[in-house]
Amino acid sequence: MTQHPPLTIVGGGLAGCEAAWQAARAGLRVILIEMRPLRTTEAHLGDGLAELVCSNSLRSDDPLYNAVGLLHEEMRRAGSLILAMAEAHRVPAGGALAVDRQGFSDAITRALAEHPLIEIRRGEVDRLPAAEDGPAIIASGPLTSAALAAAIAEATGETSLAFFDAIAPIIHKDSIDFDRAWFQSRYDKGDGRDYINCPLTRDQYEAFVDALLAGEKTMFKEWEGTPYFDGCLPVEVMAERGRETLAFGPMKPVGLTDPRNPGARPHAVVQLRQDNALGTLYNMVGFQTKLKHGEQARIFRMIPGLENAEFARLGGIHRNTFLNSPRLLDPTLRLKARPHLRFAGQITGCEGYVESAAIGLLAGRFASAEILDAASFTPPPPTTALGGLLGHITGGANVETFQPMNVNFGLLPPLEARPVRPGAKPRVPKGRERKLESARRALADLGDWLRQPSPWSAEDSPRAALPIPEPTPLGPANGSSE
Repeated sequence: MTQHPPLTIVGGGLAGCEAAWQAARAGLRVILIEMRPLRTTEAHLGDGLAELVCSNSLRSDDPLYNAVGLLHEEMRRAGSLILAMAEAHRVPAGGALAVDRQGFSDAITRALAEHPLIEIRRGEVDRLPAAEDGPAIIASGPLTSAALAAAIAEATGETSLAFFDAIAPIIHKDSIDFDRAWFQSRYDKGDGRDYINCPLTRDQYEAFVDALLAGEKTMFKEWEGTPYFDGCLPVEVMAERGRETLAFGPMKPVGLTDPRNPGARPHAVVQLRQDNALGTLYNMVGFQTKLKHGEQARIFRMIPGLENAEFARLGGIHRNTFLNSPRLLDPTLRLKARPHLRFAGQITGCEGYVESAAIGLLAGRFASAEILDAASFTPPPPTTALGGLLGHITGGANVETFQPMNVNFGLLPPLEARPVRPGAKPRVPKGRERKLESARRALADLGDWLRQPSPWSAEDSPRAALPIPEPTPLGPANGSSE
């Protein structure tokens, strides 16, 4: 029996945990190194693996009309640990996949600790593993320690890019005033009661925006000038972009009806989403902030229903770092300058929990296939969400303007034109039709990819439970009679 070298993985976040799981599924020995609790970060609270430090939501779980939901489905079919544990620790969130963050982290920590091929080590890694140390995946995340970040910068020959990321507050449910707030999901999605809603009149909204703009913020000194990621803007930064920005963003009132005033729509609504399985904690959706803690308590208690809010955690902000991956990484996530090293997760410039775990899944598979000399193993097709995301960070993006990116249908190749009806002029599907057609194509192509000979092909079997509609006749485009 061939004795293969162990795969070293640095970082116990979502990407590192997923990479470790995929490698162990392939029969490889894995050494997973996590620096916490011996060295902490400004964002983490505990020492569990796969801790969610911002929202507890993995976003939309719709696999047919939402790109991140499609990525969920592809990862499920590929045997993802992260998606399996998210499903097991799901909490109500309408059409989104949100989790009890403590139960989710505990379950992943336990699954990896109990796996006979995975060894978990605690301690800081302050240098990049040398070639003679064997293959390694660096999944140290956006909060990479200063020493390791310096080693990465030295190896890449350029300074890592950086952006700020912000955390939303979490509130004790029993401190919310339900004489003002009510349960409802937008457009009654999910169970129809998955969010707590706090309505604001125009005057209350204007006063709230004034307070946000005037509130004392955290100053960053040497971090100043670092750009924010648009998908995680602090709430006060959004307010600075225009007085109605919040009312058309996280505080939009559409799809909601206040049961005490059904004939009038609020000017704005603050939503809170369940954060733990017990339903005792709720986080403020879209309320990442750099307000100082005392200011947060004062200003957020101006929101109707939150006048007596008790905070389990106040919001915060930290700096995230990422590589210029299109310049530095090859199509299988190897560092071009040191090909025994792969990178995975947010440090590669993908943005979001699911995207980080997805790149960890691919890095774990690429490294395993290389170690096992599975030469026939190929990357996922670019028509899949996995392949589109991989292609973007390893060459599809402009190296001069590269910024973090969530998965989206724009990362997938365009669809071919087809006739609306027999004899009609072909055209490319648009809108919801385009999303549905792209999702159908992605899942069909993913099935072919999963069936290729590989260390995982015996275990990966596309689920039959998800109905994928057949192509429907295209409707008229842009008012055309075609």
